[in-house]
Amino acid sequence: MDINDINLSKIIFITGGTKSGKSEFAEYLGRKIEKITYIALSESRANDFNWQKKILQHRKRRPKEWGLVETNNLINALTSVNGPVLIDSIGGFIMESINKNDEEWDKNLYLLLDILQVRKNTTIIVGEQVGWSLVSEYEIGNKYIERLGNLQKKITKISQENWLTLNGRALKLDNISFEIPS
Repeated sequence: MDINDINLSKIIFITGGTKSGKSEFAEYLGRKIEKITYIALSESRANDFNWQKKILQHRKRRPKEWGLVETNNLINALTSVNGPVLIDSIGGFIMESINKNDEEWDKNLYLLLDILQVRKNTTIIVGEQVGWSLVSEYEIGNKYIERLGNLQKKITKISQENWLTLNGRALKLDNISFEIPS
């Protein structure tokens, strides 16, 4: 498949491991869309030098004409931005509500899914893959992994395009997979 033949659809979900190329691929697709807004989901972590270095790398790669929203509140960002968006990354949505009980979490989860489905513009979502290796020894780590896995399965079901990035390569999952019956 030629990368130039990609048809940008309503929801595009890109997932992959650390340093797999998921953000770069999302940004590549985002450059094909006029007036896109980049939603950076993260705490600023001013005292974390490595985190600041990573944020700076992301900023340097983004075109200057893109809109930018840096927030922890994805739901508010999505309801206030009308045009196309690139969300990097969905794990920030998990972290923003990691301490919520399961009932509150489910409410936020389904609210987000509803908002994503009714958006009229392209939404590119970057999601990190975790849980392919060791199980966390901490309850909060396992909660994050389980919520992220559940959320990403649900996003995949409502996405028109689903991609996996691995070692700097992008695989279109829709072309090489089928949905596991539930």
